[in-house]
Amino acid sequence: MRSLVLLLGLLGSGDGRATDRADGPDFSMVDAAVVEGIRRGVYPGAVVVIGTSDRILHAQRYGRLTWSPNASRPRSDSTLWDLASLTKVIGTTGAVLRLVDAGVMQLDEPVRTWVPGFAGGARDQVTIRMLLSHTSGLRAYLPLYRTATSREMAISQILADTLLRPPGDSAVYSDLNAILLGLAIESAGKAPFDSVVRREVLEPLGMSQTMFRPPRALWWRTAPSGMLNGSPVIGTVNDRNAVTLGGAAGHAGLFGTGRDLAKYAQAWLRQGRLPGDSAWVRSETMREFLRPTPGAGTRLLGWDTPDPERDVSVFGSELSPLAFGHTGWTGTEIWIDPARDLFVVFLTNRSFDPRARNSLTALRDVRARVSDAAATLFPAQCTLAGGSVTVTRAEPVQATC
Repeated sequence: MRSLVLLLGLLGSGDGRATDRADGPDFSMVDAAVVEGIRRGVYPGAVVVIGTSDRILHAQRYGRLTWSPNASRPRSDSTLWDLASLTKVIGTTGAVLRLVDAGVMQLDEPVRTWVPGFAGGARDQVTIRMLLSHTSGLRAYLPLYRTATSREMAISQILADTLLRPPGDSAVYSDLNAILLGLAIESAGKAPFDSVVRREVLEPLGMSQTMFRPPRALWWRTAPSGMLNGSPVIGTVNDRNAVTLGGAAGHAGLFGTGRDLAKYAQAWLRQGRLPGDSAWVRSETMREFLRPTPGAGTRLLGWDTPDPERDVSVFGSELSPLAFGHTGWTGTEIWIDPARDLFVVFLTNRSFDPRARNSLTALRDVRARVSDAAATLFPAQCTLAGGSVTVTRAEPVQATC
């Protein structure tokens, strides 16, 4: 009884029609998993949006935007969340996808084609594909906010950095890959990075509530993502390297709503088609981004996939071999499973004053539970080649849906 009272207290009243059918799926296990994260002190508030290629099945809000009982409740259609590394798969990957589809960029052309300063030695071998799959050989991270006093200085330091591995040899997840992609997008798109993302991704998909550098007038509906000198950080990107780069960079900086991210997921489930059957990108271009790259491990182009060797995966254990997704350090996640015609958007502000010790580890557990609770409601609709359920993405997965 106590658990039921807690669940009802932390659940919002819902912020959208949960299902189109009276006998629709029961998402109570999803709700219980998200509420457990609040109870454990991992994050004060969250939204979940679950749907298919053509409709929203579940849109729910949980908790509040801060730990105060008087704080506003989040909403899936209007609360802006610092998306952190989801910027990589929405803004950066989405923009490259469109530019490749239009023939402006090529996946296997050298990065120096668009970023001339990234040249010399092994750098000449690094391609756009390698940046997307994190196989460039670049190190995982540079604390640019400590060593650079301007965007130009930060970019110069990235361009001068030494590769640690041969290009294409192996995958190491790196913000530097996405930052370089942002520079290439600016060059190829002939406009600032944020303008290209808006033109190529946000506007075509109707994602009007997703943006870089939200204006102060919208901060009242923006989830705080941290604490600074005892006050909530609201409306400013949490990532300090992104701040140094001007608030809009290839690795971080986007803010968005759960409903907007649902539109992005649906475009991938529809293989690039928009409502009304017009094309955002061609399906063959999208399939190329979902094809495994040698040496990339679980990484696709931009996206990640479930790692069967991890004891606890943020994607849970129930998703199909066709699934792909990504997470963000602030507490954000999106995954898409074409075999189920299903997506889950799970947004939290974990980075805001978490009460739980090891909140990142605790959030991994919550994400796994949410993923499994959603996936088990929707049996896979695809037949994998050979009928095997143990197919992995080490080689291209053949499936009929």
